[in-house]
Amino acid sequence: MYVADSRARTPESPVAASAEGAARPRAGRRRAAVAPTVLALGTVSLITDVSSEMVTAVLPLYLVAGLGLSPLGFGLLDGIYNGFSALVRLIGGHLADRGGGRHKWVAGAGYALSAACKPLLLMAQTLTPIGLVLAADRTGKGLRTAPRDALISLSSTPETRGRAFGVHRAMDTAGALLGPLAAFLILRATVDGYDAVFTVSFCVAVAGVLVLVLFVPGGSAARAAAPPGPSAAPRATLRAAFALLRRPELRRIALCATLLGLATVSDSFVFLLLQRRLGVADRWFALLPLGTAAAFLLLAVPLGRLADRTGRWRVFLAGHGALLLAYALLLASWHGAALPYAVLLLHGGFYAATDGVLMAAASDSVPAELRSSGLALVQTGQSLARFVCSLGFGAAWTAWGDRTALTASAVALTLCALFALSLRPAARRTPSEGLV
Repeated sequence: MYVADSRARTPESPVAASAEGAARPRAGRRRAAVAPTVLALGTVSLITDVSSEMVTAVLPLYLVAGLGLSPLGFGLLDGIYNGFSALVRLIGGHLADRGGGRHKWVAGAGYALSAACKPLLLMAQTLTPIGLVLAADRTGKGLRTAPRDALISLSSTPETRGRAFGVHRAMDTAGALLGPLAAFLILRATVDGYDAVFTVSFCVAVAGVLVLVLFVPGGSAARAAAPPGPSAAPRATLRAAFALLRRPELRRIALCATLLGLATVSDSFVFLLLQRRLGVADRWFALLPLGTAAAFLLLAVPLGRLADRTGRWRVFLAGHGALLLAYALLLASWHGAALPYAVLLLHGGFYAATDGVLMAAASDSVPAELRSSGLALVQTGQSLARFVCSLGFGAAWTAWGDRTALTASAVALTLCALFALSLRPAARRTPSEGLV
């Protein structure tokens, strides 16, 4: 599909010259933009997402219908599942940066921890133990996310980071597409369907860890091909990491991501709302995430390339506009056959326009020596905001009903998007300078 191409002229390490020579395409060949490291990490994410999305696809139904949790209780667990990783993302980013070349191994520890949690769901039957298992699983995700994204960023040039993250997210989403399908087939083919899903999920997660260990190069190799950071190399300390927020561009990105995250209803709630609107039978529920994953898969690379060419700010905000349209369709009185396809297409388009694009934009404002820490700052704010949103949405649903809760979220998203729009710089910048 793609081969590496590093156009950095000033190496950041003694082996940068050889890395650059290996990455430069031969004369007469089409210039490519995605490094082998990105493809290897994409493969790891694909396998891991098959595992995690198998669990995610059945978890809402397992907790609400199987264990009888209220929407408030589910909102608490969903908030833990989606937001607890925020508490350890800074730790993972700092450990990866401080080690100089530990990105791979910190990420590997996170993948391994999440894999170990899958069979523990078989033994958890009440709110407290389930919450502890999900918290441990999300701790693993928090440890691995920033080092993984830093490896992708360090392996790419500023002009092609949107495409690189798009390719990775597309491969990641291919796993998200296969995971719910596998869960659906397992539920239909076995008697103890949930137990079988959790067991198979564990085996697949272990395979993902092995691929990471065997085929992904370490952080030093990726750093060798990275272009110089925007400033002199700082020491990788916690003080230096938090000092990154003094950079106006990174501070603006982090603020926007946090505010918009406060009004981003979690995937599980979107699928539960869609099931209620359409009266989808429980046995078909695990297929709903397939629509979101398919749209994400198809749009991730095109929207990443579009962000590189036209500006990441525009694409990022347009993605939240798509999410707002999905909310509006869920609130409308229309019940046509096209409703689920439209909602899931917009939901997947939202992720394709924001997930990788946000990381590509943040990468441009952070020096290579603190790349993991800088990305973790943005991810932490966004994850904490989504944690708060899950708690608030679950409480609002319990107290006032699902339509009132979603209406409040739609109003909040509109206000936050308008505020983010007001932060657009007056002068247009090149894509390599961040969100424009």
